[in-house]
Amino acid sequence: MRSPDLELDLLRAFVAVAETGSFTAAADVVHRSQSAVSQKVFRLEEILGRRVFDRTSRTLGLTLDGERLLVAARQMLELNDRLMRTWRDPPASGTLRLGVAEDFIPGQLPKLLARFGRLYPDVHIDLMTGLSCNLLAAYSADQLDAVIAKRSGAQARGRVIWREPLVWLASVDYRLDFDKPARLVMLSPPCTYRESMIAALDSVRRDWIAACTASSLMGVQAAVAGGLGVTLLGRSFMQEGMQILRAPDLWPALPMTDVTVLGEDRAPDLVAPLITFLTQSLASHDALTLAA
Repeated sequence: MRSPDLELDLLRAFVAVAETGSFTAAADVVHRSQSAVSQKVFRLEEILGRRVFDRTSRTLGLTLDGERLLVAARQMLELNDRLMRTWRDPPASGTLRLGVAEDFIPGQLPKLLARFGRLYPDVHIDLMTGLSCNLLAAYSADQLDAVIAKRSGAQARGRVIWREPLVWLASVDYRLDFDKPARLVMLSPPCTYRESMIAALDSVRRDWIAACTASSLMGVQAAVAGGLGVTLLGRSFMQEGMQILRAPDLWPALPMTDVTVLGEDRAPDLVAPLITFLTQSLASHDALTLAA
């Protein structure tokens, strides 16, 4: 007897729920109502004859069968997307000189670029990473075709493609003493994280000292995880050994940080596929918030 087909929209709804951790968030990703997403997952479980999620009133998690299905579902969706791009879109090819700020989804960027390379094998990316100010200078000097950079007061150009909240980070065992100045870990100026951190503390008249000045964001992470002090970064910099300081009465509230893309008009045939891919991928990541 012939086995039933797995419908791709059922798999897409399942993956969205698995990656966002909720039916409500998944509904925004797949542009359907929450009830429609629930029905698709229920239909998928009916076809498989197995439960893919453990549901309670408070938690939602994958079952063992759900974990196995997630791997295969991602592969099937990627194959479908690659095939449709091949048939519907002109194949992108050439070299894209791309600058990416080092604070742009640091834990996810390598995976995203690897997946983009599989989807667009004829696009060669000449990648430069670094601080946004240096990348923007290279872009202005026509050394880069496109830049993904953090927006600051001095840099208001480009289209916002991604937002995430700024957070206060410290090591999990860091001892906070509010009778003494805040010990900060920061980059050397110019740095918008440094400026935002100082401005936030100054707004509540909180004294501070520079406990560590690092030359890179990786150095800032290492110093914070090692307990040298507190810093301000995007939430995607959270890693093992750190905690987010959530006491609003002790640590000032922080704004969102915006990431923009420049160069969509310089190399549209190469930049457009990359930005479309990134925005679609980021939309399914629960730690990130896409710009409208």
